[in-house]
Amino acid sequence: MKLKLILAAMIAAVSVMAQAQTAAAPAASAARADVKADAKAAAKAGETKAGDTAAPKVDKTKSGKPRAEVKADAKAATKSGEAHSAGIPAPKPAAKSKSTKEERAKVKADAKAAAKAGETKAGETAK
Repeated sequence: MKLKLILAAMIAAVSVMAQAQTAAAPAASAARADVKADAKAAAKAGETKAGDTAAPKVDKTKSGKPRAEVKADAKAATKSGEAHSAGIPAPKPAAKSKSTKEERAKVKADAKAAAKAGETKAGETAK
């Protein structure tokens, strides 16, 4: 009984493997060149779906400016705030603060007075 069961399992396994090998054969019959030619003809005739066609070719032309000139232009644009990356304008540089030493001393004195008077919250005291 065990022998019949083993033989049946082996026959089933062999038949599954044989079927798997023969199913792939018809797909391999078309040569790559034939498939490419068919796809090209279908694209020309407009028979392909959107997304089935290849991406359009992009001209790879070199710039007419030398590298040093391009770098100088980029540096000037960055300095003036006109430089941008990927279509997003660069943020303008922040204006520098024009505070003086007297103004800073006044702010520090006010903070110290507020700390002494108890007008600041915990964690905001001046040292």
